[in-house]
Amino acid sequence: MPADALRIPVPTTATAHQQGRAIQSSQRMPTDVRDRTTETELIREAQQGSRAAFDLLVRQYDQAVLRLALHLTGSEQDAQDIHQEAFLKAYRYLGNFRFECSFYTWIYRIVTNLCLDQLRRRKARREDPSVMIDASGEELDLLSNVSDERAGANPDRELQRKILGERIQAALEKLTPRERMVFELKHYQGLKLRTIGEMLNTTEETAKNTLFRATRKLRINLAEMR
Repeated sequence: MPADALRIPVPTTATAHQQGRAIQSSQRMPTDVRDRTTETELIREAQQGSRAAFDLLVRQYDQAVLRLALHLTGSEQDAQDIHQEAFLKAYRYLGNFRFECSFYTWIYRIVTNLCLDQLRRRKARREDPSVMIDASGEELDLLSNVSDERAGANPDRELQRKILGERIQAALEKLTPRERMVFELKHYQGLKLRTIGEMLNTTEETAKNTLFRATRKLRINLAEMR
């Protein structure tokens, strides 16, 4: 069956939000041997042309793929487009999958590369969104981990927090798409550098160096904004 004829249902943001726990679970690499065996069997069947097996793989990862694309692009429309394209590519190139990494890493590598391309195009058009989306599809409070017992009781403090949040967002937008991607995968998705390196088809050390550059740039940019 031609890949272009494939139609992947795109889950709505509301549905994805309702299934947050399942998504968070699917974002972690499978650890159960039985799960890995079952997935391997599905991949081999799909490689032999079984559409039903591929549909089961899609069902296992579609919500997590949409969440990741939504988080990294901050755009529901872009996320849905990337969701479709990612699985079309997975279907088209599944025969090239050699089990050298997990299917989780392989499909996420496709998604992150598509997101990188989209961010580069957007940066070239100077259309970066001002709102960051977190892994649950909600607007991300960049200062949510900053303790403030007086929050809500001090308007001046809230204003300062808002201004600082805008500065952090502006600093993030000054990073290269790849630096921003590594920073967000590490700090907002909580992924290990080794996994990030695999997703971006590079080494753990390169991912570490990219994260270091991103963090240093953020500190410099934030210092300049004071």
